[in-house]
Amino acid sequence: MRVSVSWLREYVDLPADLPTGDLEQALVDLGIEVESVVDLRESVTGPLVVGEVLEIEELTGFKKPIRFCRVDVGAANGTGEPQEIVCGARNFAVGDKVVVILPGGVLPGGFAIGARKTYGRNSHGMICSAQELGLGDDHSGIVVLPEDVKAQPGDDARPVVGLDDVVVEMEITPDRGYALSVRGIARELSHALGVPFRDPADAPAPGATAEPAYPVEVRDPVGCDRFAARMVRGVDPTVETPGWMRQRLTVAGVRSISLAVDITNYLMLELGQPMHAFDADRIAGTLVVRRAEVGEKLTTLDGVNRTLSAEDLVICDETGPISLAAVMGGETSEVLASTTNVLFEAAHWDPATVGRTARRHKLFSEAAKRWERGVDPALPLVALEKAVRLLTDLAGGTAGEEVLDIDHVAPRTPVTLPVDLPSRRVGVTYSPDRVVELLEQVGCTVTRGTDRLAEDPGAVGTAEVGPGAGAGEVLTVTPPSWRPDLTDPADLVEEVVRLDGYDRVPSVLPTAPPGRGLTWQQQRRRAVARSLAERGYVEVLAQPFVAPELVDQLGLPADDPRRPAVRLANPLSEEEPLLRTTLLGPLLGIVKRNVGRGQRDVAIYEIGTVFHPRPGAGTPPAMGVDRRPTDEEFAAADAVVPAQPRHVAVALTGEIEPAGWWGAGRAAGWADAVEAGRAVLDAAGIPADRVTVRAGERAPWHPGRCAELVVDDVVVGHAGELHPAVLAALELPRRTSAMELDLDALPAAPLAAGPTISTFPPALIDVALVVDDAVPAAEVRAALVEGAGALLEDVRLFDVYTSEQLGEGRKSLAYKLTFRAPDRTLAGEEAVAARDAAVAVAAERFGATLRGA
Repeated sequence: MRVSVSWLREYVDLPADLPTGDLEQALVDLGIEVESVVDLRESVTGPLVVGEVLEIEELTGFKKPIRFCRVDVGAANGTGEPQEIVCGARNFAVGDKVVVILPGGVLPGGFAIGARKTYGRNSHGMICSAQELGLGDDHSGIVVLPEDVKAQPGDDARPVVGLDDVVVEMEITPDRGYALSVRGIARELSHALGVPFRDPADAPAPGATAEPAYPVEVRDPVGCDRFAARMVRGVDPTVETPGWMRQRLTVAGVRSISLAVDITNYLMLELGQPMHAFDADRIAGTLVVRRAEVGEKLTTLDGVNRTLSAEDLVICDETGPISLAAVMGGETSEVLASTTNVLFEAAHWDPATVGRTARRHKLFSEAAKRWERGVDPALPLVALEKAVRLLTDLAGGTAGEEVLDIDHVAPRTPVTLPVDLPSRRVGVTYSPDRVVELLEQVGCTVTRGTDRLAEDPGAVGTAEVGPGAGAGEVLTVTPPSWRPDLTDPADLVEEVVRLDGYDRVPSVLPTAPPGRGLTWQQQRRRAVARSLAERGYVEVLAQPFVAPELVDQLGLPADDPRRPAVRLANPLSEEEPLLRTTLLGPLLGIVKRNVGRGQRDVAIYEIGTVFHPRPGAGTPPAMGVDRRPTDEEFAAADAVVPAQPRHVAVALTGEIEPAGWWGAGRAAGWADAVEAGRAVLDAAGIPADRVTVRAGERAPWHPGRCAELVVDDVVVGHAGELHPAVLAALELPRRTSAMELDLDALPAAPLAAGPTISTFPPALIDVALVVDDAVPAAEVRAALVEGAGALLEDVRLFDVYTSEQLGEGRKSLAYKLTFRAPDRTLAGEEAVAARDAAVAVAAERFGATLRGA
């Protein structure tokens, strides 16, 4: 929101000598973020004068149109001779008055102007655009002064174009739509500075008449609870927008279009009421306000042909939609240069509907910005009266006596506020009289009464806050129509604190309790992340939103518990409205993106939550903001929230060990994914003897290359190579592998005992056992551990071998066995006996035989 201080002064008595710093601080103290306060009197230095174009010579032979102009600048150049200036703009003609900065002047941004030769001609100065003067964003052409400007060539142009003013640019938070207007900012400054305020909306306006200004039917009183209209006939279409109005629109960043349209934009900035002007002669039949039908088309004023949704509100005539309600009008009914009969419309629209429509069509107009933040429903008739008077005063015509006003606006609901609640919430004592005074400043109607719950020691509003604090007294507060954001006691508390001054609230930081660090779950997640990063995996943070077709691309069966997903009511993207039930979908999307950008070797991981719906859980209880919910309310709400276990997942493709001068590389495979799972369990503190890795089957993994990760006989994850069909659906390279594990399903790590370190030498023995191809290597290892007894210190698989000599369906598993005694050097016979005992258990359990025996 950008507005000039001179416009604000029309409605609030700002001190004449108010420094710009004090003005900025007053707004900041009110909670309004100030982007800049620019004193335009200091933005342009040097000679800036009014000029009159005397001659224009079109220069040819250049890449763009260039004009050589002779401009009368009076005696400002010291000679009285016309000034020669080269200009590229084409929106002016001989006889127009323009703004000229002469050599020696400096434009905003430190752009110094001098005499120079360009395009083969000498140019002495510049004819300025609004953007170059810092008045707005329009750089499509230079500033052409209206014909009614009385300034003569050579006069100072600053007061003519508004450079004798101060411009304030503010960022308005979404809850304060009322501040997107001169009316709202002026009212706020009156509170901050304690000066009188004159409400521009406090003006008489005729009410609805028996005969409407135009026949209108509102079929959706929820989306549009008020619709008002008035007609002006016989307007002179040649009349231009007056300079003072164009100047204020330019400062606000709004482009001047035509008188009728400029009036609607001007009143939107002044009052905060967006309006629309129709060419009454281009409307056919009754106007109907309704929801659009799926597939309906509308070409909006920006020239885009839009396909409408069933949720969009539209204004239609008998030809179909002519306006995307509250967002942008349509081309078929816009005001043209020949328009003589104008129908002004001022309505009140549902903020949520407008906000969704603007996002759906990516059409964030100034009107939509105000509607989604909330507009005063009491403004339509006042805005219409002002629009009609401005148009008839400036362009003639006859204002129709008929007034249409379809009003379904519900009265504001009073809010009950314990008078001591601001004091209890903020820690500053506010007297009851002060609370009432501040709320009435906002525009609220306040009625004082006694709290009937005061007999209950646990009731809200009965806490003791000091003598005279008003404990037990309640206020019944009816917010004003222009403050739709005031709906709860907490909102009123915020207003009391804001207007009394945030600087009065002490900054007291709570003392951190001693002895508390990371929880064991947080420590586990950090350990897992560190372990994967040390193994070369790169952490990514994927969005938790997925498309509905992802479950089919991952090949999840119909009865898979990961198929049902939580659908967001207001997703960021309509293409991804679901919350993920597995980390793999978004993670594999990141792999695809990296591979598509030439990164062939990818190894990534993510630790994040997945979301599982709770069918039939019901609806959560309504919880206000006036008190802390009870434990029962928390539990009831938590029972409805989707289950959100924390998972860890990895995905890898390409080479895990790169090739180089040292030799060939090694491609990533299913074994690396399984090893990543083992590393996660080890980092989580799960002892190896409680972990089992066995063959499994689960989408989206390849059924023959998938392993289950089991802890204490509970499956906690899966790892392996992804199914070829999944790789094809997701457009991923062959042999892409992945692992996903449920961290919340892991038990707490047991207390780790210190290792026993023996100073005696180990005995190293290798064994190669031949077993059936279907026997898992992990189970053979477990048999060896069981048979070897206490002397076995370590066992590691180092080779898997198959050949025709071994026989079809047979394989050789080679293990390194390390034996060591804690109190002596082992004799060779002891180590061999332990080895034989280990082999015997493997032979008994799996029919294993020593290779070569």
